[in-house]
Amino acid sequence: MKWKAASLLLILWLTACDSTPTPTKSIEVANKGALSASLDATGQYAVIGSIFEGGSLWRVTDFERLYNWNHKAGEQSTLHASAFSADGRWVATATTHTIVFWDLQSGQAVRFWNAPAEILDMALTPTGDFALLGLVDGSAVIFDIKRGGIARTLRHTNRVRKVSLSGNGKLALTGSEDHTAILWDTDTSTALQTFQHEDEVQMVALSEDGTRALTAAKYDKAVLWNLETGRAIGNIPLQASMVKRGLRFTAARFSSDGKQLITGRPDEIVQLWDVASLSELKRWRLPKRETLQPTGASVLALAFAGNHHVAVASNGFIHILK
Repeated sequence: MKWKAASLLLILWLTACDSTPTPTKSIEVANKGALSASLDATGQYAVIGSIFEGGSLWRVTDFERLYNWNHKAGEQSTLHASAFSADGRWVATATTHTIVFWDLQSGQAVRFWNAPAEILDMALTPTGDFALLGLVDGSAVIFDIKRGGIARTLRHTNRVRKVSLSGNGKLALTGSEDHTAILWDTDTSTALQTFQHEDEVQMVALSEDGTRALTAAKYDKAVLWNLETGRAIGNIPLQASMVKRGLRFTAARFSSDGKQLITGRPDEIVQLWDVASLSELKRWRLPKRETLQPTGASVLALAFAGNHHVAVASNGFIHILK
């Protein structure tokens, strides 16, 4: 009993001593937590893949649940990935083996497809004509989401965990468990640059103009790249203990001008970086669902939204960060 009391006092003391900023506003969007989430480029809309409550579309500006999005009538689908088109018209959601293409404004399903293999990640081209799918079979494919079928295949030698597209959709960045991230020309399926890591690549992100990239691997460095020169800008400074434990970024996004990068970790931390100097500009700590419980919250999605930022956490909350 004395040990428990001492532990409680220690936790409360550490919490009080932590001066890291926290969200200015939060809303619960998944009662038992979320498996996946995505935000549109403006941070106004969020797709939530709840663990037990199916998929849903939320308007972040007033925290209103607009639609329940599931792949079969009468069931609550487990969404493993989702993505918005840059023009704000379309959204795609994916279970492991199915894809549904949605009209954002009407909330109606436009197309339903069976996936070519199990889907791990997804991105949409600017007008929603194609989806870039990261697959478990060691490939990423450019899938014609409006007419069906694979337009191009981008080959790795192991599972493709993460994918990202430039703002015009002409460049794709794929991260694989084969320890590489590859930059592709989406028109020709040509590999333009290969970035080698010492472990499986778990996060990739491309800037909107296609000149900057982030690649990060488990138990290895996180690197910012200048794609115009093919050279590393540098490694994002992370504590050695984090790298040793395999604590890597679970979400990342460049600002529209490419000058800043916002990243999220599996330990509730969101960080804002200056791309040129690799310096941390600000950080936030997202709250746990139960303060005294050991279970934390991974950051699933991030967005720049004018004078604030938006974060979605795996414990089922959307947060506003200022």
